[in-house]
Amino acid sequence: MASRLEHTTANNDKKPIEDSKPTKADGLLHHLYYGQDKISYEVIRKDKARKLRIKVHPDQRVVVSVPMQVTDEFIHQSVQKRVRWIWQHLQDFAKQKTDVLPKRYVSGEPQFYLGRRYVLKVIVDPEQAANVKLIRGKLTVTLTHDDSNASDGSDRAAKVKALLDAWYQAKARMVFAERLAAVLPQANWVHNSPTFKILSMKKQWGSCSAQGNLVLNPHLVKAPKECIDYVILHELCHIKEHNHSERFWRLLTLVMPHWKAVKTELDSMAEFYLNE
Repeated sequence: MASRLEHTTANNDKKPIEDSKPTKADGLLHHLYYGQDKISYEVIRKDKARKLRIKVHPDQRVVVSVPMQVTDEFIHQSVQKRVRWIWQHLQDFAKQKTDVLPKRYVSGEPQFYLGRRYVLKVIVDPEQAANVKLIRGKLTVTLTHDDSNASDGSDRAAKVKALLDAWYQAKARMVFAERLAAVLPQANWVHNSPTFKILSMKKQWGSCSAQGNLVLNPHLVKAPKECIDYVILHELCHIKEHNHSERFWRLLTLVMPHWKAVKTELDSMAEFYLNE
């Protein structure tokens, strides 16, 4: 199952909905009912949005992104049409809310890449070189021989982890370069493209040196591109504002007005993305 779920088509198989008008709290929080279950959703208006999009997040937030001109009534009607789909995924995520266990690097475990959830599949094929590939919704790790010498399978797990780490490092370098190039024009105070290096960190997504060089966590490539953009823009803002002053937050808001929602999304999945 994807780590964030999207839906853009109507679903007419619904239980009775008990209200027909949107209600609001805190300005952008709306509510409706599916049977006896209350569903809350947040509305985010975006200048560049072309259509209404609904996302159900693993922390059970429902976020509706819409173009600026869309009315509240249209949004509410659209959510009503999709309410069964939303409710079902809220139930699925509720069932998944268990403690995050240490990775064992065996088939069936979840892995993440660019915000989507994949199932790990480990196979042994002496005729292939050891590799990692995304194949039909699975992150497939191929070993050339079975490294299960230890009774607990630790040798094999270590080999799978090493291959996955190398794969994530390579993907991170490629994706981060692409996203840095994409967001750099927004940071008009940065005159030369900064360099960046990849460094695995337990508690930080990134950092910026006094010389303007970026350090980015390879685990960040497991997050959606918008979250990657947020981290990069955050660090680019530090090139101009070296601490978290009011000027820093104003600058970040200027280049990413909805950064708080993006940060919340990233924070909600941090323990999954950083779990090793």
